[in-house]
Amino acid sequence: MSSSELELPRAYGAPSLAAHLRSTPEDFRVEEVLGYDAEGQGEHALLWVEKRGANTDWVARELAKFAGVSPVAVGYAGLKDRHAVTRQTFSVQLAGKPDPDWSTFPHPDVKVLAATRHSRKLKRGALRGNRFVLVLREVQGDRGAAEQVLQQIAARGVPNYFGEQRFGREGGNVAQARAMFAGRRVDRDKRSFLLSAARSQIFNNVLAARVERGAWDTPLDGEIWSLAGSRSWFGPEPFSDVLAERLSRADIHPSGPLWGQGEPPTVGDAGALEREVAAASSDLAEGVAAARMDQERRPLRLLPRDLKWRWLDDNALELAFELPAGAYATVVVRELAAIEG
Repeated sequence: MSSSELELPRAYGAPSLAAHLRSTPEDFRVEEVLGYDAEGQGEHALLWVEKRGANTDWVARELAKFAGVSPVAVGYAGLKDRHAVTRQTFSVQLAGKPDPDWSTFPHPDVKVLAATRHSRKLKRGALRGNRFVLVLREVQGDRGAAEQVLQQIAARGVPNYFGEQRFGREGGNVAQARAMFAGRRVDRDKRSFLLSAARSQIFNNVLAARVERGAWDTPLDGEIWSLAGSRSWFGPEPFSDVLAERLSRADIHPSGPLWGQGEPPTVGDAGALEREVAAASSDLAEGVAAARMDQERRPLRLLPRDLKWRWLDDNALELAFELPAGAYATVVVRELAAIEG
């Protein structure tokens, strides 16, 4: 199966709408949620930064240059979309140096909105999630049906696919991963991206098979459960009233494999499906296993928090919601609308 999102099955059938997204960067707004506050003291400046149409890595390098420190002194929790207006936190280790005048940062599309001090460098992945405000424009389709899908998404969530960003331009990272596993040498930095793309492809294929079975938000025999808000998982164990209650209040989710060495922990129907799908992409599965990556798990179900929507006019729909770290806004949108252009 291709890594293209367009070829992955949807939970709610064909989308009710067709629309354009990212007509301007302001139509795709992202705000990082760290989940903790700055300590107010320490050798790291914690910066709340707004960027427009800018790459996170580039902003980090420019902050280092402006502060007169090495690029390795700058940290951030996650990469944010370039074609968007995003707000996120960066840390800059100043090690006894005073703060520069952040208001004079020389790039008009990057603004330092606030600065305080913190004792530790910001590490990748150290965030709770992200808030999104998206505007779909030139919307066509059945508004009534779209409203029903939005209500279903609010109640049930969506399949937690990896988004197309994970796979590079035209999905090319998976082909490059296959070439790497076949012996092509790649840079160390690129190697991690390609390994992630290979694992993500297998996960998406497993999730696609479960969507087709109608079992992406309900368990199969031999299920492994992901704990909401953490990377922990448990099981397998017989499905019970206790598990059903925890599933209904989104404390746990069915999970799929982030492939690695050894056997996945699933058994029964869930285990058979995962092994069958992995066998169909055996070069990817064997490649990540040979790289000594561990078997890990990812929730199959994604529940947007505080999902709200409003029509700005007859042809423009605004969506607002929060997602946990590692989830993709585009997989929420694709259940509602086919994005054109």
